[in-house]
Amino acid sequence: MSRKIDLVADLGEGFGPWRMGDDTALLDVLTSANIACGFHAGDPQIMDQTVRACVQRGVGIGAHPSFPDLQGFGRRDMGLTAEEVRTDVLYQFGALRSIAAFHDAAVTHIAPHGRLGNLVAVREDYADAVATAARRMNSDLIVLAQDGKLADAARAAGLRVGIVGIADRAYEDDGTLVRRSEPDAVIHDPDEIERRTVRMVVDGVIESRNGVLIPVACDTVLVHGDTEGAVVLAKRIRAGLESAGVSIAPLADWLE
Repeated sequence: MSRKIDLVADLGEGFGPWRMGDDTALLDVLTSANIACGFHAGDPQIMDQTVRACVQRGVGIGAHPSFPDLQGFGRRDMGLTAEEVRTDVLYQFGALRSIAAFHDAAVTHIAPHGRLGNLVAVREDYADAVATAARRMNSDLIVLAQDGKLADAARAAGLRVGIVGIADRAYEDDGTLVRRSEPDAVIHDPDEIERRTVRMVVDGVIESRNGVLIPVACDTVLVHGDTEGAVVLAKRIRAGLESAGVSIAPLADWLE
């Protein structure tokens, strides 16, 4: 089976003098980037540097909004209303869009981060808030999501949806991610990650932590930039996919 796939990672997740991951090296492997917009990580200078680096390499630019949880890296449930989620997403997207415009570039996708990303898959009110904000900001925007409420809400709003397959995270039997507080939520074996990713893209299935085969029709594969050895892992994933006959290209270039 031959097909196209996007390769994306969460980038720009430093703050001030502190940096997370080797974004520069990762950008030489990726085709898209989810860029932190300041609420869980990132600041104006880091956002500007990351957007510039994406433009130089032809990497697709995406907003990575989160709960306002800088101390918890966006991984805590903040108990927000749907209205607060909508306005927080608008605020973060607007900041990144302004920086991208300065570089004569556009933000082509949006991908909620962390706990917000988990909750929009199962909470209809949060999903509708994000989808409504995305549609009003740009009707050509691609929404990156797992199968679930956000994907449904985005499609209902007339937006394109890129289904995300996550290379290094364990899945529950229902297709949701194992929470990071659980043992073995993150997979560390590079051989296993490469094997799972190729199978997910080529065969359309991934194995849950209980051995259940889950159908996954992914459009983009997410590599976590904060994982130890992320650059080497991203190169292995890309090489494994290309060896399996998969073409790697930015999502905005081919997703219908």
